[in-house]
Amino acid sequence: MPLENLRQQLSAVLYGQEEAIDTLLATAVSGGHALLEGLPGLGKTLLARSFAQASGLSFRRIQFTPDLLPADVTGTEVWREGRFEFRPGPLFAQVVLADEINRATPKTQSALLEAMQEGAVTVYGVRYELPRPFLVIATQNPIELEGTYPLPEAQVDRFMSKIEIQPPPHSAWLRLLQESPAEPERTASADDLASAAAASGEIRVASSALEAIVNLARLSAEDGRLRFGISPRGTQAWLALARGFAWLAGRPHVEWADLRRSARPALVHRLFLTEEAAFAGVEPGAILNDLLSKAMPE
Repeated sequence: MPLENLRQQLSAVLYGQEEAIDTLLATAVSGGHALLEGLPGLGKTLLARSFAQASGLSFRRIQFTPDLLPADVTGTEVWREGRFEFRPGPLFAQVVLADEINRATPKTQSALLEAMQEGAVTVYGVRYELPRPFLVIATQNPIELEGTYPLPEAQVDRFMSKIEIQPPPHSAWLRLLQESPAEPERTASADDLASAAAASGEIRVASSALEAIVNLARLSAEDGRLRFGISPRGTQAWLALARGFAWLAGRPHVEWADLRRSARPALVHRLFLTEEAAFAGVEPGAILNDLLSKAMPE
C-alpha cells in the first residue's frame, strides 16, 4: 500500500525514529496537525521535509523568529496597478513547516489559529481557502531553552499530536555516522492520503472504548494537579489518532493498545499543571499514566 512505502521511505531517512514516523502518519491520515518537540539536531525539520517530499505534497517552510509578523505568515495585500492585490504567504501549501514555532511572539503564533482550525485565513476581512490536504508540522525546542515563548493554550490545543523526538538508539546512531541517508522518493500522493483519511474514519470503535475516553476526560477535570480537564476537542483528537494507528496496523477496529499508544501524543500537551503541581515537579506524563490506569482496563 502507498503509505507503507511512505513509511519505509521516512525510516530510510530518519534512522531509529519509527514511533515518531508512525505517529506523524497517523496524524496525517486523521486530518490533524503535529507538533514535534526535541533538542536541536535530532531531525525534526528533516522529518517534516521528507514527509512532504515522499508524499508528493507542496511544501513551504516558515522560520519563526522574534521579529516575524503575522502578515509574514498569512500573506498581505499590496498595491499593484491601481488596486490592492492579495499576495499569499507561506501558509498556502499542503504541508507547512513552522520551524522553531516557539521562538516567535504569541501574536505571530496565533496567526496560525484560524488556518489550523478552519483551513483558511482571513486578511483584511476577506477569507482565503488553503490547499487540501493542509497539514501544519511545527517544531519546538524544549520550553526551558533561552529565547523561547510558551505556545498559547488555544494554539497547543489545535495540534492533534505532540511528537517527542528522542536521541536515536545506539545502533541507529552508529548507522548515521557510517552512511548518509538517501533522499526520499515520492511514493504517495494527495489522493492516497485522502483515501487513507476516509478509511481511517470508518475504523470501528467499541462503546466501552468511548466510555473510557469520556471517563478519562472527566477524571482529568477532577484532578487537583490540573488547571482544567481535557476538552471535547482533546477527546476527539485522541479518538482520531487511535483510529489512525489502527488503520496503519491494518485493523478494522480500535483496540485498547491503540488507545494507549495514542494517549501520550494526543493528550499530554493538553494537561496544564497548576502552579503548585509545577513547583512540586509533577510531570504531565505521570498524571496521564494515573488517569489511564483509572479509566481503562489493564
